[in-house]
Amino acid sequence: MTVKITIDGQEVNARAGDNIVDVAAQNGVYIPTLCYTRGKPCLGTCRTCSVKVNGSVMAACTIPVREGMEIDVNGDEITDMRKALVELLFAEGNHNCPSCEKSGRCELQATGYEVKMMVSRFPYRFTPHPVDHASRSIWLERDRCIFCQRCVDFVRDKETNQKIFSINGRGTYARIEIDVELANKMPADQVREAAELCPVGCIIDKTQGYDVPIGKRKFEVKSIRERALGGGHR
Repeated sequence: MTVKITIDGQEVNARAGDNIVDVAAQNGVYIPTLCYTRGKPCLGTCRTCSVKVNGSVMAACTIPVREGMEIDVNGDEITDMRKALVELLFAEGNHNCPSCEKSGRCELQATGYEVKMMVSRFPYRFTPHPVDHASRSIWLERDRCIFCQRCVDFVRDKETNQKIFSINGRGTYARIEIDVELANKMPADQVREAAELCPVGCIIDKTQGYDVPIGKRKFEVKSIRERALGGGHR
C-alpha cells in the first residue's frame, strides 16, 4: 500500500509501514542514526534521528509512515536538537578520536562531522570507566560506549540464543557488561561482526590492533551521509 507524505515540504510516495529513516533515505534526505541498523528491529535508544512529525518530536527510526504525515527533517530547531544530542554523547563519554582504533570508521565521529559539531556545548564529564579484558577475544573499552544497545540486542550465543552483552546499572552508574563464558565461545567471524556492529570503538577484536589496520577508513572514502542514502551498512 502506498501513502503520500511530506518531507521538508516535498510530497513523496512511500510504502506504508516503512520507517521514516528509510523512506527519507529513499528520497535523498539524510537523517543521522547511531542505534538503528537497516534490516534489524528498531531500538530507538540514541534519538539522533529525531525529526518533527506533525509538529511533535519523534525518533524517526521507530515511526512507520502513514498517509498525510508532515515531516520536518532539516528545520533549524530540529537540526540543532540532533546536533545537541551528538554533543551530549561526546560529553558523556571519553572519546579520544586520534588514538582510537576505530577512527575513520566510527559512526559517532562521522556523525559529528555531518552535524557540523566543533566542540560540545555541554561540559565534558570525564567519568572513568574501567576496561574489561577478561574475554579471550574481546577488549571492552567502556569509555567509548554510547549505550546504543546494538550489541545487547543483536549479538547472541549461536547455540543458546542468550545475550552476550548487557547493560548493568542505571543513570551515571550504567555500564556495558560482557558474559565472558559466552564471549569465549564466539567464533572469530562473530567477534568481527560484533566489533563492526558497534558504532564506536567500544568492542575491539583482540586479534587486531595498530600493527594491522582494523579495516579501511570508510568515512573518508564515502561519508556516512552517502552510505546512508546509498543503502550501505549502518
